[in-house]
Order: sequence, then C-alpha cells, then structure tokens
Amino acid sequence: MAINLKTMREIGLMKEAGKVVAEVLLKLKEVSTPGVTTAELDDIAVEMSRKAGAATLFKGVRSPYAKRAFPGAICASINEQIVHGIPSDKVKLKDGDIISIDFGVKLNGYCGDSAITTAVGNISKEKQKLMDITKGSLDIAIENAGPGVKWSYIARLMQSYVEAEGFSVVTDYVGHGIGREMHEDPKVPNFVSDELLRKDFELTEGMVLAVEPMVNIGTADTRTLQDGWTVVTADKKPSAHFEHSIAIVENGCEVLTLK
Repeated sequence: MAINLKTMREIGLMKEAGKVVAEVLLKLKEVSTPGVTTAELDDIAVEMSRKAGAATLFKGVRSPYAKRAFPGAICASINEQIVHGIPSDKVKLKDGDIISIDFGVKLNGYCGDSAITTAVGNISKEKQKLMDITKGSLDIAIENAGPGVKWSYIARLMQSYVEAEGFSVVTDYVGHGIGREMHEDPKVPNFVSDELLRKDFELTEGMVLAVEPMVNIGTADTRTLQDGWTVVTADKKPSAHFEHSIAIVENGCEVLTLK
C-alpha cells in the first residue's frame, strides 16, 4: 500500500470539498419525496456543484463490468439496491421507499465523498431500524478512530454491532482512502476478514479515509444488474448505506463531509 498522508492545509481543502457534498446531500434528502424522479435529484446535485465551483466525481467513471461509463453525478439506490444505482427520469420515488444517495465532488484539486440513506414518506419500522443501525455503525467508526488504532479493531466493532442487531454487513464492497483522487489506498472494510488481518494498518495522523458501511436486512450476498452498475441484494431485501470522509488528527478524527 502507498498511503498518502495529508497536511493540515490539504485536510482543510478537503473539508471545503466535503462541505459542498454535505450541502448537496442535505438538499437531496429534503426533496426525496413521493413522485420525484432520481434524475431530478441528479440535476439538483449537478447545479449545486456548478454554483459551488466543484466538479462531480462519479459521472464518466469506467468499470470493467459495464459497457458504458457511469452516467450520473449521484448514485441513487432504492430499497434492495445497495450501491451504484443509476439516476433515471423513469424512476419515481414512492411512499415507503428508502433511497441511498452517494455523492462526491472535487474542489481545488481535492475530493469529498459521502452517502446517506433517507426515508421517502412513511417507511416500515424494519427499514427505519436498518437505517439507524447502518448510521450507528458509521458513528462507531468515527468515535473510535484515532492515531495508533488498528483498523481491524474498528472493523470488528462495526461488524459486531450490525450482526448483534440481526443484520448483515456487505462484504463485496469496502471504503477507501481519498485525497487528490477519489479512490486511494488503503481499502477500508467494515468487517474483519483474513485479507484485512494480512493487510491491517494502523491509523496515522494525516490519513483521510472514506468509511462507508453497507448493511442488509437479509443476506450479505449481492448481484449486479444487467446495466453493469446497479448492485442489489441477492434476496431482494432492503439495504442501507452511509458514508463520511474522515481525517485522522492528533486527538482522534475529524469528519470532513459536514455542512
């Protein structure tokens, strides 16, 4: 791994990018109501980013599994969709849905990346609990991150918390380092595996990580739809996704994707 540590100046620049991301996600949460299309959400994200002087990160990203580059500025994943849902003018939000919105920008050469899951209208108690536990898993990472802490320790806390509530942690997708590029070393899993134990890393002042737990009501197994992007739960049960970009600082960590 080649982990690029950031200076306080760089962290400050990433915080400015993160603020744009946070403002966009707050607006999208507000307007995620029945009848709104995911393309409309995408349009709002593009326009707000333009006004802030930021470039969106996701549009145009290539994947070896998809015939076309990702076409949206946001990932809009509804109910059983875990990540990488494609915005569409044919997909309208319905009462009772939950939607996971992942969004990132680059501003002044540095990236910010964050995700939320939000309710559309009135949702079931099970979906609400799913959202609460997923957000709680991210909160655990933030509360425990700091210099000298092994990532495996935090990943184990996150996984144990989720599984104790009867949910499953998605293991096919993980978080990542972030900086001048959206994806940098290291990989940041939300669970403990043999690979993590072999490649474990100690948190160091100046590291910036995008931590993004994805949690399913049912099985952790996933599959990708024919569009080559949209990842869904294998059993079609709902999933939730939360993410913050965090910087490791002297006394713990600082969340960079807040308004």
